[in-house]
Amino acid sequence: MKPTEGRRRVVIEEVQPSVDGGRYAAKRVIGDVVEVTAAIFGDGHDHVAGRLLYRHESDKEWCEARFEPLTNDLWQARFPVDRIGAWSFTIEAWVDHFDTWSHDLVKRLDAQPDPKEPTAQVLPQDIPLALRIGANLLEAAAERAEKTDAADAKRLTEAAAQLRHLADAKLPYYDSPMTLELESLVAKYPDMSFATRLDRELPLWVDRERARFSAWYELFPRSCSPVPGEHGTFRDVEARLPQIAAMGFDIVYLPPIHPIGVQYRKGKNNSVIAEPGDVGSPWAIGSAEGGHTSIHQQLGTMQDFEHLVKATQTHGMEIALDIAFQCSPDHPWVKQHPTWFTIRPDGSIQYAENPPKKYQDIYPLNFESKDWRGLWDALYGVFKFWVDHGVRVFRVDNPHTKALPFWEWCIAEMRKTHPEVIFLAEAFTRPHVMYSLAKAGYTQGYTYFTWRQTKSELQEYFEEICNPPVSDFFRPNVWPNTPDILHAQLQEPDPVKRRAVFQLRAVLAATLSANWGIYGPAFELCEWRPAKPAAGKTGSEEYLDSEKYQIREWNRSAPDSIAPLLTKLNRIRRENRALERNEHLVFHDAPNPQLLCYSKATADKSNVVLVVVNLDPANEQTAWLDLKLDALGLPWQGSFMVEDLVTGATYTWKNQWNYVALRQWEMPAHVFRVVRP
Repeated sequence: MKPTEGRRRVVIEEVQPSVDGGRYAAKRVIGDVVEVTAAIFGDGHDHVAGRLLYRHESDKEWCEARFEPLTNDLWQARFPVDRIGAWSFTIEAWVDHFDTWSHDLVKRLDAQPDPKEPTAQVLPQDIPLALRIGANLLEAAAERAEKTDAADAKRLTEAAAQLRHLADAKLPYYDSPMTLELESLVAKYPDMSFATRLDRELPLWVDRERARFSAWYELFPRSCSPVPGEHGTFRDVEARLPQIAAMGFDIVYLPPIHPIGVQYRKGKNNSVIAEPGDVGSPWAIGSAEGGHTSIHQQLGTMQDFEHLVKATQTHGMEIALDIAFQCSPDHPWVKQHPTWFTIRPDGSIQYAENPPKKYQDIYPLNFESKDWRGLWDALYGVFKFWVDHGVRVFRVDNPHTKALPFWEWCIAEMRKTHPEVIFLAEAFTRPHVMYSLAKAGYTQGYTYFTWRQTKSELQEYFEEICNPPVSDFFRPNVWPNTPDILHAQLQEPDPVKRRAVFQLRAVLAATLSANWGIYGPAFELCEWRPAKPAAGKTGSEEYLDSEKYQIREWNRSAPDSIAPLLTKLNRIRRENRALERNEHLVFHDAPNPQLLCYSKATADKSNVVLVVVNLDPANEQTAWLDLKLDALGLPWQGSFMVEDLVTGATYTWKNQWNYVALRQWEMPAHVFRVVRP
């Protein structure tokens, strides 16, 4: 089949950023300058040109930026994003006849024999003809300019007349009549008659700054009471806010705050039989008091919750609310909407299970329900309810067990009225599913960091998630522990090794990723006791006396607390812009499998942080680092200074090879700031 216009000779390919060919939006943050690259080329030797068209969803007109050549038919253009929300961009490219002519004219002029040379031969010249061709091109540009700028049209017409005058003069030798000013003027009015336009507009979603850079602190409100054994309240959480803010965290994450089911309530240590007074799991949501839009009465009232939200904001932080779309047998939806659940042949509702494990206190939702539309509306309504009560950050429990099309619709629907809302996906599942959630709109996602322990595992994983194509849609949020996950490495009975393990994992999490978080009290106090001791690679990642099933008392003034280190790490993050982003993460060579060395830098290298971590909590490790000095913004020869931001010590280093020794009983990591020479 013939095209409708066969004179469009330019091809546009390999456009980036583009997620699945534009099926999903790439992600950026307000204030970013978006770099767009594309392969732009045509047949023969004619020059090509291109422009980037971009706009925010609220704009009626396109803005434009010119593409500049890189190498091998690759071009690049940039545009700033100054508003959150949906953006789009596309590309137009064309054969640039004037630029082709100008380039060829230079070659013709360079080939002229110098008439002053006595041996010069007078050769036939085609320069006057070339000048007339240029005049035609300028007159055509003047016609295009006339539509928008008469003054420019006049200048172009005058330039055309000058070329014709030169052509008529038939000089023995011609100097170049071209100027940069004239070339720029012509470029303002390109001939788009046969321009190729990309066959689609590529989407881009722009978030607020906290989407890229945040520090999360998770706590259970019911364990916040100053009275031992007493159920905590929102007011008790408020009393803790100054401490959390002083530690440098900016998001206070609360597990579900809803009524907890009574039927099949879990007892302490995940016992299937609850004893009198057992408080149950907050994730078994729903009782006679209400469901996902109700508050557990022992925590306080809705007024108390709204007061907590505002109080958190006065400390420069935000509340993140856990949304877990599952129901206890007592949830009102079970009676009101039984079709939203899976009914077994005996008429009973299917509870959650992962054979042979059974979770009778939780009913999963059925996303193949005949009333799936009603279910979707109700779940969206949960988010809408809490947004109306001041929440702007959600941590979503197990989103990978819910229909992916639902998330794409739900998040897009929320963004129509509240584009500032942040969604964190708690999905420890297969990579394609995790990435699909990010493509569907999740702002951030949990990672495999907890289980990446060796040097090669860490380097390979972070190189994957911190670089395109993954980094265009997936923002990692790194957690060394959660209420569900006490990794075997943290289950260290020896106090010296245990402290080293918690410290090194904190340094890794806080510096490898711009977003990180901790299950607060347990991590700062180095809680290490598993429900079942690990045997090799088997065992339990559950905590003994897990806070998921009981109220815990935490002695935050304990002398072995690593809260001072966590505070220092958050301060280092805030004071060094290099740690606010992931895209300039570079790993350096350290010929020791127990030493991991990496750096982060701002784009202009004005701030550079270099981290060295001893991954062995039992032994001192040493190495001569082989630094990639260009990644540090340093010359390959000469000395420079590094300042350890954890200890305050300074060192003078020279060239690329430098010695380090990390002793686990002191501090298992260096966090250096490179001092500019």
